[in-house]
Amino acid sequence: MTGLLAGKVVVVSGVGPGLGKAICARMADNGATVVLAARTESRLTDIAASIGGNTLVVPADITDDAAVDNLRDRVIDTFGRADVLVNNAFALPSMKPLARTDFDQITSSLNLTVLGTLRVIKAFTDPLADTSGAIVNINSMVIRHSEPRYGSYKLAKSALLAMSQTLATELGERGIRINSVAPGYIWDDQLKWYFGQVAEKYGITREQVYEQTAARSDLKRLPEPDEIADAVVFLASPMARAITGHTLDVNCGEYHD
Repeated sequence: MTGLLAGKVVVVSGVGPGLGKAICARMADNGATVVLAARTESRLTDIAASIGGNTLVVPADITDDAAVDNLRDRVIDTFGRADVLVNNAFALPSMKPLARTDFDQITSSLNLTVLGTLRVIKAFTDPLADTSGAIVNINSMVIRHSEPRYGSYKLAKSALLAMSQTLATELGERGIRINSVAPGYIWDDQLKWYFGQVAEKYGITREQVYEQTAARSDLKRLPEPDEIADAVVFLASPMARAITGHTLDVNCGEYHD
């Protein structure tokens, strides 16, 4: 077995058909055993079959203590170790100005994006300490701007970033590294559908919507899921063994930190 993560057990929470799938596939490509966790078992099973390699599917709702404890126990009982934890779960809150946003929607987003991630990290802290492991939290470029209607989303992702930085300090003495990846737009099926809707609304083509959006970036294009996943692999790998508390922007230069 070869690859940056050969022999490693990687747990990915919040696996979906877009970025989550790409992360799992890249981990497997780099030699890792991949544990896929999310609420929908049928989707996880399909993704696991598509990426091949050594995988384990564990349905889990990360807002539930018992479900997260079961995830950890299944991983340790099956493989005896955990080397990397990737947290990809999030809930997109209402895209309204903060003054008109329902507090219940903000609370729901925080409960999954921030507290759910913390719940998983707490559950896996001891196993990761045993392997001097790594954690990668998936954030968003929303932390780099204050555009209208993104306030609730920025609130949740900024809290996730602050938590990640604090945990990097708190868990560093146990040998655990914690970093974040902040993607920009991701050129996947969901964004392609959305751009199609925008194009229809304004009477232009989807390609024109893409060009107008990409024009704001230095590279004049939008990153694809595999490119985000490659950044996650790097931060999870021994190549980043001296990096912790860092946020790596992957947005083709749309924003600079």
